Amino acid sequence: MIPLRDNIRSRSFPVVSVAIIIINVVIFVYELSLGQAQLSGLFYDFGVVPRRVFGFVAGEGGMIPAIVPLFTSMFLHGGVVHLLGNMLYLWIFGDNVEDRLGRGKYIFLYFLAGLAGALAQVLANPVAAEPVIGASGAVAGVLGAYFVSYPRAKVLTLLPILFFFTFIEIPAFVFLLIWFLTQWLSGFLTLGAAGNMVAWWAHIGGFAVGAAGMLLMTSGEKNRQSDQA
Repeated sequence: MIPLRDNIRSRSFPVVSVAIIIINVVIFVYELSLGQAQLSGLFYDFGVVPRRVFGFVAGEGGMIPAIVPLFTSMFLHGGVVHLLGNMLYLWIFGDNVEDRLGRGKYIFLYFLAGLAGALAQVLANPVAAEPVIGASGAVAGVLGAYFVSYPRAKVLTLLPILFFFTFIEIPAFVFLLIWFLTQWLSGFLTLGAAGNMVAWWAHIGGFAVGAAGMLLMTSGEKNRQSDQA
């Protein structure tokens, strides 16, 4: 399923979401300028290597090589499809989440979800030596926040059926629930598998933290409305 747009119009321009998209695109263009050896080195130095993070927790290795990539990895992507997929979801769902939370809280939630996603992937396979990169965990957090905030919204979706494509409006609750269950099933089936190139557990962890974070950050809204009533 490929989302094209939702039917919730934000009240303000999504400055943070657009800035994140631009930064990711600029960094990806820089990646394209590198040779294969340089690119692999970039991914290893600034991507999350589970074995390196787990080693630091166990008292082995330095803090900076283990901790800094938990944040820098969110701005690296392994290919055009990887980049466009993440940025498409961020563009469609991020504006409304940013609109509701405000820019400061939105930035906090984005990075918190990205951090949680990276740590979830580390816990899922702590001995993996391959770097984990991508904004998927952070973007999944935005999806989780949207899931609990706008469940009745409609998402115009491009749906492939055999050799044909059709457009269909799907309730956001259904669309995102299917997305999450797909990630969970894929993560469960590949748990501990060697050579798994998709950070399924980063998606799961980011989504869960995004949903929980949104509920906590907006819990005061209901209280204020009750007080006013």
